[in-house]
Order: sequence, then C-alpha cells, then structure tokens
Amino acid sequence: MNLKISFVTLLALAMFSTGYAQTFDQAKLDQYFDRLAEKNKAMGTLVIAKDGKVIYNRSIGYAQVDETVKKPLTAESRYRIGSITKMYTAVMIYQLVEEGKLKLTDTLGKFYPQVANAGKITIANILSHRSGIHDALIDPNMRTRSKTSPMTRDEILDLIYKGKPDFEPGTKHQYSNSGFTLLGMIIEKVTGKTYAENLKQRITSKIGIKDTYIATGSIDVNNNESLTYRYSGSWKQEPETHPSILFGAGSIISTPADMAKFIHALFELKLISKQHLAIMTTIRDDEGSGMEPFEFGGRTFYGHTGGGDNYGAWLAYMPAEKLALAYTTNAKVYPVGDIMKGITDIYYNKPFNIPSFEAMAISTELLDKYVGVYATADAPVKFTITRTGSTLYIKPPREGAAPLEATAQNIFKIEGVNGITFEFDIDKKQMIMKRPGGERMFTKEN
Repeated sequence: MNLKISFVTLLALAMFSTGYAQTFDQAKLDQYFDRLAEKNKAMGTLVIAKDGKVIYNRSIGYAQVDETVKKPLTAESRYRIGSITKMYTAVMIYQLVEEGKLKLTDTLGKFYPQVANAGKITIANILSHRSGIHDALIDPNMRTRSKTSPMTRDEILDLIYKGKPDFEPGTKHQYSNSGFTLLGMIIEKVTGKTYAENLKQRITSKIGIKDTYIATGSIDVNNNESLTYRYSGSWKQEPETHPSILFGAGSIISTPADMAKFIHALFELKLISKQHLAIMTTIRDDEGSGMEPFEFGGRTFYGHTGGGDNYGAWLAYMPAEKLALAYTTNAKVYPVGDIMKGITDIYYNKPFNIPSFEAMAISTELLDKYVGVYATADAPVKFTITRTGSTLYIKPPREGAAPLEATAQNIFKIEGVNGITFEFDIDKKQMIMKRPGGERMFTKEN
C-alpha cells in the first residue's frame, strides 16, 4: 500500500513539474478574444500547442473587410510574420554549418567584401546582432524609395554597402535587419538555390508544414492571405511593404499552426543539433542567436516577434512544458505584448481581469476645442487634430489619421503606441507631445 501511495505521489509530482497537468480556462480565453473583437482592438489568430498538438485555436476579425466584403479570418488564414523569419534563416545557417558548408567563424568578407568591416564580421556576429552592420534597409535617411516598390538583390546590396558601421564587430548589440538579409543571400550563394527552395527543402518539407513560404509580391486574398488594416473608426487597409525589401529578415508568410509546429520541431532537434540549439538560446544583451527570450507567467519562453506596416506576430516556446504560443495579427490596435501577457495569465490561471476597453467619456464641446492644426518652431512638422463623433483623431505628416484615446480630460494617447501622450492646454492654444526621450510643444494655428 505504501509503495502504491509513493508511486502515485511521485507520478503526480512529475506531472506537475513538467506541466503535463496544466489545465486552463478556455472559456475565459474565449471571452478575452470576444472582447478584443467586440471593441475592435485586434484581428488575428492564436494557436496554443502542447507536445506538438494544438489544444486551442481562435481567430477573430477579417482577412479582408470593406464596405462590400467581410471575409472572416480562420485557422487556415495566412499572415506575414515579419522578423520571425529570422529564426528560419538562422536555422538554415546552422544546418549549413552542420553540413560543413559554412563555419560560424567565417567572415562576411568571404561573401560580400564590399560591406564595411566585412573582414572582421563573422557569421556568429550577424546571428547575434553584434555585427555593427548599419540597418540601412529601414534607415529613412538612406531609403528614399517608397516601401511599396520592389528592390532587386543588387539594389539591396548597394544600399547596405553605403551604410557606415555602427560599431566594431562583437563590441555591442544592435538589431540589424540588413545583417539577416545578408545571411539569406549567403544561404543562396552557398547552396546555389533560392531562399524559397532552401526553406522548402530544409524546413517545411522536412517537418510537414504546407502553409509557410516566401512572399514575393502583394498580399493575395485568393491564396488565403490576410490584408493588413489600421482602425480609425472603421478598418482601413494599410499600404504593404514590398517583401523583396525584407527578404531573409522578414519575408515569410505562415499560419500560427505552422509556426507552432516549426518551433516544436526545432526544440525536438528535428532541424538542428543540440549544440546549435544551445547557441541559439544562449542569451546576451537580451538576445540569442536567431532567437529571443520572453518572460510570461514567471517562466522563460524562447522565440521571436515580428511586425511591419500594421501586422504583427509572436512565437514563443517553453521547453520544459513543450508549450508553443503562436499569435498572428493583421491589425495591431491593442499592444500585442499586452495580448500575449493576457493569454499567458489565463493559461497559467493567474489573476487576470478582462479589460473593458471603455474609453473615458469627454463631451464633444470640449473635444472641439482641441481640433486644429498644431505646429512647432523646433521642426518642420505639423499635426492635424480632427473629431469624428466622440473620438479625436491625430494625423501626422504624410500618414493616415489615428484615433486618440482619452486618459484624462485633456490628455490622450494613440492606442497600441506605448509611452507617447498628447496633452492639450486650451488657454495657451498648445499641445504637448510627451515621450520617453523628452517632450515637444506645438502651438495651434489660427
């Protein structure tokens, strides 16, 4: 009898410690996503998978929506996943190392000597964002071409060649899309095959995922791809960054289910060796080598985030529990990080109050006193404030108008943008924009 009790006790403890006994309130998670949808705070798909099997799947919102079309998002909807692409690029680099076709100590000079400091920058430096390669692809001072226009490989390389080093290789950490774009090109050089062919051969076919591939042009709703939207009283389609610009740093399209299978296969050593997975998950300056750490529910997850235009994605894996969380959105409104925190709080049965998303009510008479064009002598920048119904909108130069949410009678924020507020002073005809780096005063034009 004692042996039986001891065995049962040990079994229970083992199940608890590995997370196998974890149950969560699916009804509450449904309610959370219902609220996000009802208040137009998000559109997207969530997958929770354990031991490689989906245990929760939920989609809200639309893949395409306008005055005449409302195409709901589903579990099969495909999304641009932005910088999560870097994990796939990193995996293929490690595979080439294991095949003896690359070394982590190889320098960039072996492939692209025209890049500044190429003879000092190693593959390992680039993987860990410690290369010093200037992120020319997103530098507005260097990229004069519209984001919607395609770029050839030679044009991308020429842009990267013009970038001056941000620091000496290996001396510090700074995120670089340009670095991972070069890794994508190195994969093509070493194999003699396109990035797309390598992705299929080395990852998607190997683990049996069929909804993951490289974007080559505009979003195709007829191929179950999801258009990107911004909410300003109604859903407005967002212009698309051409995927050729993003390449090995951010051009993959996928589904949360495929993403969850990918990261589970990665941690199950079906794609790379234990040695290289250990390198990926070795964290320095809050960055691994093709992977990032996250803290959710008091636990450390590994994975990556992605985003661009107004889409976003988050892929996180908790190795001890073999738990994958994959969330994709084609319309960021409520911060994605806050959504992920809510998901994990509910999953781990932590205290979590579903937000009401009820904005502070302010009279239209008072809102009208804030309406106008605001300029500053410090910069050639003007903001236009308008009102539609009970909502104020702010329009920066050359951008669409975004709704403002009141946090006080005279203080507002742009939802989904953390750390920036706008404070109005009617008597002084002023608007003060406050952000972590300081504040700037704008004066209302007559």
